[in-house]
Amino acid sequence: MSGMLDVPELLELAKSTAVRATACLRNASLDMRDYEHDEAYPREVKASADLILETEILELLAPEGLTILSEETGLLDGSHHPEYRFIIDPLDGTFNYVKQLGPSAVSIALWKQETPIFGVLSLLPEETLIWGGAGIGAFRDGVPISVSGTQDYSRASICTGFPVRFDMTSEKEFEKFWTMAGRFAKVRMIGSAATSLANVACGFADAYVEYGIMLWDVAAGLAIVEGAGGASRVTLGDATPSLNVIAANPQLLCSW
Repeated sequence: MSGMLDVPELLELAKSTAVRATACLRNASLDMRDYEHDEAYPREVKASADLILETEILELLAPEGLTILSEETGLLDGSHHPEYRFIIDPLDGTFNYVKQLGPSAVSIALWKQETPIFGVLSLLPEETLIWGGAGIGAFRDGVPISVSGTQDYSRASICTGFPVRFDMTSEKEFEKFWTMAGRFAKVRMIGSAATSLANVACGFADAYVEYGIMLWDVAAGLAIVEGAGGASRVTLGDATPSLNVIAANPQLLCSW
């Protein structure tokens, strides 16, 4: 495919795709909440909704010819602009969704190699649409958003969690976690990395940290945090191919 990639057009496609996927959930029967535990990771659940939403999203994004990385299917090679790829999580926070326990999100991102270009999140159950990226800004239902200006850890809040690949038997990992979390005034675990990053982008939370999280869980949120004036630090996690992610307003991140 010749010519430049039309990023604004792809952003609009990602936004309309996320809205359509959300509508699919809204109009669905209760059997979309049917789920089973993953054999490889017993703390992970897979619901009918994950596969149904992925099918819906892929039907809309695949015609663009870009490579797509999806949580359910894995890597789908594209023929156009090989340096770009969509990264999708059809339903981040599946356990929250099936148990009606907390927030979840449809997550769509565009990355160029290892750099986020934009992210789109449709947050459930309120059906709020959040999007953004570097050079784009960040928006919540069309209204600009920005990260907080909190600089003091003792007054800051953090969203975090224990992903399925976190070693719950490791004293070393728990010591590392509590050393980190203990610096903050408030700690919140809401069960959705995408929603946690949206909270940072909106300035509702001051930071997000999670060890052993997957790229599709955070790809859109990291782009949106950057668009909202925040910053992030991403390193490889202990459990391949997981990541250790820190995202915050620049003041907190610089003093990490």
